[in-house]
Amino acid sequence: MRSTIASITAVALLGAGLSIAAAGPAEDKGWEIAKKVEKANDGFQGETSTLEMTLINAHGDKTTRKMTSMVREKSGDGDLSRIEFRWPADVKGTRMLTWSHKKDNDDQWLYLPAIKRVKRISSRNKSGSFMGSEFSYEDLGSQEPEKFKHKFLGDETLSGRKVWKTQRIPTDKRSGYSKQIVWIDKQFMNAVKIQYYDRKGELLKTGTFSGYEKKGSWYRVGRIDMVNHQTRKKSSIVWKDRKLGVDIDEDEFDSDELSD
Repeated sequence: MRSTIASITAVALLGAGLSIAAAGPAEDKGWEIAKKVEKANDGFQGETSTLEMTLINAHGDKTTRKMTSMVREKSGDGDLSRIEFRWPADVKGTRMLTWSHKKDNDDQWLYLPAIKRVKRISSRNKSGSFMGSEFSYEDLGSQEPEKFKHKFLGDETLSGRKVWKTQRIPTDKRSGYSKQIVWIDKQFMNAVKIQYYDRKGELLKTGTFSGYEKKGSWYRVGRIDMVNHQTRKKSSIVWKDRKLGVDIDEDEFDSDELSD
C-alpha cells in the first residue's frame, strides 16, 4: 500500500464491480481487503507530481506551501519517496526522504537548509507534526497491510459511494494512533475517509480523500483534507501534474545525497 503522499498515498485501486466474498471472521475479511488493495496498487513503477499544502490554524489564518514529490516502487519492500519544498522562501529546499518497509519501522530523514543539516526521524517521533501541518510523519510513511491488525466492520454507502468500512490497529506500540477507521471505495479501491484515534482512544482527526482521477490502470487521489478535532487546526494537500510509469533512478533516494 502506498504512503499518503505516494497515493498517499493512501490506499489505491482496482476495477469497478469487484466483490469480495465473506472470508469467515471479520479479521480475515479485513486482511483480505487490505491485501487486494495493496495488490491493485502494484506496478506503477514510479510517480512524480507537484503538491500544494495549505495550513489553517484555529483562527482561520492560512499558510500555503508548494512542493515536488517523487516515488519509486521497490520490489519486495515498501516504496521510496522524496518530497522537496519549493516555496515560500522560509521552507524552500527542505527535503524529506522516506524508505518504507513492509514490517520494520520506516527510515525517514529531513534536510533543513537553514542549518544545513540532515535530521533522522526516530520511530518514537513519527507521531510528530510534519512541517507544522496536521499530517504526521507516520501519515507520510508506510501504510503496508503487515503493519496493522485489520477488521471488516461492514458494507456502507458514503456520499453516494459504495464502500467497505474497516478498522486497522497499528502493530507498532510507538504509533501515535490506537486505531484507525477506514472507509474504502469499492471502485477506486482507495480510502475516501479515515478517522484517526489517539493513544487514549479518543478521536484525534479525520482525513477526507477526494478528487480521484484514473491514471492509466490506477485511480489516484487529488486532494486530502485533514481536520484535527482536538486543536481545530486543518491542513490540505492537493496534487497537480501527476505522472505515473516514470523511470526514476534509485540514486535519487540516497540519504547521503539528501543535502546536495
